[in-house]
Amino acid sequence: MKAILAQAALAKAALAGATLLTAAMLLGTSASAQDVAAGERSFNKCRACHQLGETAKNTVGPILNGLFGRHTGSVEGYSYSAANKNADITWDDATFADYIKDPRAKVPGTKMIFAGIKNEQEIKDLTAYLKQFDKDGKKL
Repeated sequence: MKAILAQAALAKAALAGATLLTAAMLLGTSASAQDVAAGERSFNKCRACHQLGETAKNTVGPILNGLFGRHTGSVEGYSYSAANKNADITWDDATFADYIKDPRAKVPGTKMIFAGIKNEQEIKDLTAYLKQFDKDGKKL
């Protein structure tokens, strides 16, 4: 009987250890995943020139609704630089990440004056936030 109880205790301890290990792995994964709330805070850097949402309008910069999958220089009613019109870029995660680090290096001649975001995690968070908005500005 003692042997059975000892085996049960060992099995219970092993299960508890596996549960803790799984939780630690999940926490480690979520720490490196995208954080939409952090992305929204990061968007404050963009807000002076860009808008998002159903009531968004072109201002200093074009609206950013539906950015991913969109071609450069294609927002109706916005006056793009020749550099942006001719950049021949379709926005995806990698292209956006490269661009937002240093817009003038990625598209020489762009009229976007922004020092860039260098932090990889901040870029991922901002990307996750932007991806919430479809082309009509509705949150997905």
